[in-house]
Amino acid sequence: MQEIFENIVDTNYMEVMDVVIRSLISLITLFLVTKMLGKKQVSQLSLFDYVIGISIGNFAAEMTINVDSQYMNGIVSVVIFGLVAYIVSIGTMKSIWMRRYFMGTPTIMIQNGKLLEANMKKVHFDVNDLLEECRGNGYFDLSEIEYAIMEANGTLSILPKAEYKPLTVKDMQVKKEKQGLCANVVIDGKLMPNNLKNINKDKKWLMQQLKVKGYQELDNILLATIDVNDKVTIFERNTEAEIKDVLE
Repeated sequence: MQEIFENIVDTNYMEVMDVVIRSLISLITLFLVTKMLGKKQVSQLSLFDYVIGISIGNFAAEMTINVDSQYMNGIVSVVIFGLVAYIVSIGTMKSIWMRRYFMGTPTIMIQNGKLLEANMKKVHFDVNDLLEECRGNGYFDLSEIEYAIMEANGTLSILPKAEYKPLTVKDMQVKKEKQGLCANVVIDGKLMPNNLKNINKDKKWLMQQLKVKGYQELDNILLATIDVNDKVTIFERNTEAEIKDVLE
C-alpha cells in the first residue's frame, strides 16, 4: 500500500497531461480518417482493410503512449495510411482488376451438395471450420445445402436445396400486405412531429389512435410506431420489477 502511495506521489503529472493531450489528438485523427474511409471500413473488412486498420491502430497507440515521439509523426502516418486506403477504395469501385486484387473474390465451398476440398484448402478451411460456419448460419446438416460460398470478406453465404427453402408468401399464394419502413412517432414519451408530418398524419390523429388503445398520455410510452398500413404499435415503459431475467 505504501509503495502504491509513493508511486502516486512520484508520478510526473506533466507527462500524464501530455498523454491526455496525445490521446485526444489520436482519437480525433482516427475519427476523421474513419469518416473519410466510410462505413464499409467498419462493417465489411476485407484483407486489405484489415491490414490498414491494424496499422492505423498501432500508429495511434504509439502516438498516444510514446511521449518521446512527436505528435506530427503519428498524425502523418495515420493520414498517409488513411489516404492510401481511400485511394484504393476509389480504385476498386472503378476497376474490376483492382477490386479482385485488393478485395478478393468469392470461393465456392459446396457445389451441388458436394464439398470442394481444393477450394477449402485455398482459403485455409478444414471440415470443422466449414461445419462451424454452417451451424452459425442455421444449418446443422450439410445435406440440406446446395451451394456454400465464402465471400471476399470471409462470411459464408448459403443456398439451401429447394426442399429445405423456407416458404414464402408467393409459395403459399396468400394476399400480400403493403410493406415499408415504420415511422417512429413517439420516442421516450416525446412526440416526433416531423415524422408524423412525413407520413401525412398529425398529433390529433395519433392521440385518437392512442386513446383507442387505452393511452391518454405519452409518458408511459417508450416507443410508438406507425407502418405503411397505418397500424400503430406501442411499446410501454417497463419497471425493474416487471423484468424477469431467464438468461442468468
